[in-house]
Amino acid sequence: MQDFLDDFRSTLSAGCERLRAISDEDASRKPGENKWSPKEVIGHLIDSASNNHGRFVRASLSDDLIFPGYKQDEWVRAQRYNEMDWRDLIVLWQSFNSHIASVVERIPPDRLSLQRTRHNLDELAWITVPRDKPVTLEYFIRDYLGHLKHHLAQIP
Repeated sequence: MQDFLDDFRSTLSAGCERLRAISDEDASRKPGENKWSPKEVIGHLIDSASNNHGRFVRASLSDDLIFPGYKQDEWVRAQRYNEMDWRDLIVLWQSFNSHIASVVERIPPDRLSLQRTRHNLDELAWITVPRDKPVTLEYFIRDYLGHLKHHLAQIP
């Protein structure tokens, strides 16, 4: 898991450096109709961090991976991320994810590797897992980082 944590923290550091080079004005620009601006992408990643932080903690205390979903586009619209200060969004995104890395670091290895036969990662994971296939919390955590990297790559 140390490889994951190193990669996660490195991704946050490099991401912050790159994001800080974008002006507030440019971060507000949508690349096309029905596309999120960089502010909205980072807002979505903040929402993802918020939801997944709770999921990771609950999963460390439970034997299943069953979680409620959330309506991503509606959350982004409701919070009006495009009207927020770009630097504040970056700080919140980095802080929340740094905390998640610390939480993950403290999950006992046996809880990370426990095969969960009850899950809804066929609905929630970025790279889904069929409901009838067992999956681990470690998989779901690594999937979270894949999702984060995917969205960071969408920001020019």
